[in-house]
Amino acid sequence: MGVKISESVTWVGKIDWELKKFHGEDYSTHRGSSYNSYLVRDEKVALIDTVWSPFGEEFVEKLKKEIDLSKIDYIIANHGEIDHSGGLPALMREIPDTPIYCTANAVKSLKGQFHEDWNFVTVKTGDTLKLGKKTLTFVEAPMLHWPDSMFEYLDGEEILFSNDAFGQHYATELLYNDLVDQAELYQEAIKYYANILTPFSKLVTRKIEEVLSFKLPLKMICPSHGVIWRKDPAQIVKKYLEWAGDYQENQVTIVYDTMWDGTKKMAEAIAKGIHQTDGTVTIKLFNAGKSDKNDIVTEIFKAKAVLFGSPTVNKGILA
Repeated sequence: MGVKISESVTWVGKIDWELKKFHGEDYSTHRGSSYNSYLVRDEKVALIDTVWSPFGEEFVEKLKKEIDLSKIDYIIANHGEIDHSGGLPALMREIPDTPIYCTANAVKSLKGQFHEDWNFVTVKTGDTLKLGKKTLTFVEAPMLHWPDSMFEYLDGEEILFSNDAFGQHYATELLYNDLVDQAELYQEAIKYYANILTPFSKLVTRKIEEVLSFKLPLKMICPSHGVIWRKDPAQIVKKYLEWAGDYQENQVTIVYDTMWDGTKKMAEAIAKGIHQTDGTVTIKLFNAGKSDKNDIVTEIFKAKAVLFGSPTVNKGILA
C-alpha cells in the first residue's frame, strides 16, 4: 500500500534496498535508492512518474490495491529515463488511452525507448493542469539533469515535485528528511550533486532563481529519489545554491595511484605536512585504484585544494 504524505498526495513508489550501482556501473549506491511515484487525488487523479523497469509489473499490481486504475485521469512523466518511466509499459497496457503529460523532449525520449504512440500531451513552463480544487503548474527544467526534465508545483498543498533535483540515492522506509540520520542524508545529497549535477551548476542556479521568483509558498519537496523534504524544505534549496556556486570546504583531497608504495608514501608525507602546518584542515587521502570513484569525486568537489600523484609508467601515468 502507499503512504499518505498530505491531504491529497500518496507516495506509491518502490524502495530498492539491494541497488549498489546506478546508471549502469557508473554511480555507486552504497545505501540503495528509491523510485518515487506520487498519486495526487482531487476531483481528477494524476499519477506522477512510475518506477524502474524491473519493478514495473510489481508497481502496477500494488497500484491496483491503492486505486482503481481506470480512475487515473492523467499520467505525468517528469523525465524519460527508465528509473522514472520504466513502469509505463505495464501501466499503459491497463489504461492505454490515459493522457501522458510531459515535455516535447520527453515525448521523443519515451517514443524512442518504448516505440509506442501513447496519448502524449506536451507541456511547457507555466502550463497548468486543474485537478479540481487544486492545480498542478508545470516548470521545464532542461539539463537537470536531462533535456526532457520538468517539475510540478501543487497549489493548495504547496508541494514541489522536483524530479531528480534535490534527490539522493538513499533507501529508507522512514521517507522524510527529519526522520533519517542527517549525516547520511547530506552525504548522499552532496554525492548526488557532485557526481550528477555539477556540470550543470549554472543551469541549477538559474532554475532555482526562476522558481524562487514565483514567490510560491513551499511546505514540501518531493524528489524522484530518496527522502521527501518536509521539515524546512528550503534547506536543500539553499544547499544547492551553495553547491552551484564557488563551493569549497576547509579540506584538501589527495588522490594517488601507486605501483610499489612509493607514491603512496609521498602522498602520506604530504598529508602529514599539511596537518603539521594547519591542524584545522580536513585531509582526505584516496588510492585511486582501490577507492570508489564517486566517493573520490565527492571529496574533490568539497576540497579547496586537490593533489594528484602517480608513478611514471611507459612515459605516462597509471590510469
